[in-house]
Amino acid sequence: MNSAGARGAVEAVWRMESARIVGALARYTGDFSLAEDLAQEALAEALVAWSVDGVPAQPTGWLLTTGRRRAIDAFRRRAARDERYAVLARDLDAEEPGADALFDPDAIDDDVLALMFISCHPVLSKEARIALTLRVVGGLTSAEIAKAFLVPGTTIQARITRAKKTLAAAHVPFAVPEPNELAGRLGSVLQVVYLIFTEGSFASGGEEWIRTDLADEARRLARVLVRLTPEPEAFGLLALLELTAARFPARLDASGRPVLLEDQDRRLWDQSAIRRGRAALARAVGAGRGLGAYGLQASIAECHAVARSVAETDWARIVVLYEALGRLTPSPIIELNRAVAVAMASGPAGGLALVDAIASRGELAGSHLLPAVRGELLTRLGRRDEARSALLQAIELCGNAAERVALERKVDDVSRP
Repeated sequence: MNSAGARGAVEAVWRMESARIVGALARYTGDFSLAEDLAQEALAEALVAWSVDGVPAQPTGWLLTTGRRRAIDAFRRRAARDERYAVLARDLDAEEPGADALFDPDAIDDDVLALMFISCHPVLSKEARIALTLRVVGGLTSAEIAKAFLVPGTTIQARITRAKKTLAAAHVPFAVPEPNELAGRLGSVLQVVYLIFTEGSFASGGEEWIRTDLADEARRLARVLVRLTPEPEAFGLLALLELTAARFPARLDASGRPVLLEDQDRRLWDQSAIRRGRAALARAVGAGRGLGAYGLQASIAECHAVARSVAETDWARIVVLYEALGRLTPSPIIELNRAVAVAMASGPAGGLALVDAIASRGELAGSHLLPAVRGELLTRLGRRDEARSALLQAIELCGNAAERVALERKVDDVSRP
């Protein structure tokens, strides 16, 4: 096999199995930071060995065994008589050729789950949690993460390095949290997956409005999470992601320009994703514990998914769901979305009053969303000059090129006699 073929094989194995590889090495060594470094060293060795000898029959096992041997070398360098090294060496010598104790079928799921909880540990900043999760759980390279979030590769690498040092300094153990800690820690994991999806679904900057690769990675992580910890709110998050992603095929026109909800061809919506999302939401509802923030948002997304048009959407139910969501997690963004729902259910005047109340408190002052919604509602009320002024303000604040184009089209429409 040539070097290009070996690189492709290594990248494919890493993308599919990175969480298992790093998780198993972390369990084996007890050192998360060391495990990630060992995995990278094993990948580098595979690039050379596989181009000469071909891809082994068990590529994941090959990488794990190589990583473990590197761990033993590292322990030997640290202290030749270290007791841990002696134990590891005895274990390695006792194994039959080809056997691999790292593939404990009862421990693999716990390894991946522990890896997700460590990557999303509260001691890390939000940015560090996202970068580390995409790197060690998602298998993305630093360059891929940097491209997705429009920052230099050195910035992402620095975040990952700082994150590993922070985890080491805090002596975070490689383990799934205890049951009494699970609920509190799960929220951090869910938030990271949600933030990754949000950036993919509504890109904050750059030329593209949707980054499907990032959104798809978040959905994959959410599916892994519900298999490993089938909590109602994990199912709620998966439902939200599936139901939102179902609309992706209709959100851009043939030229790549954004298409608003009311103008979308609903025949293009992904019905398979809708079915998956509704099934996940049913699991969340069926738990009988009441819906959390993600479950409520998924319920709102379901209202859109089952409606045949904007006019036939159950806007009154959406208003109630936003009110419940606002009580659970107060946020000006939730209030803004509720204002839009009120406008659709009761008329633009009621929605505009709510938007102006948000503006009077100085909230969302730096966001393009508030003037964009205000401009839309003013347009519906026939107050065209005010609408144009609000839309121009939204364009000035908007960081995404594709969304600016959509706002500019609205300005053109409202400027016509």
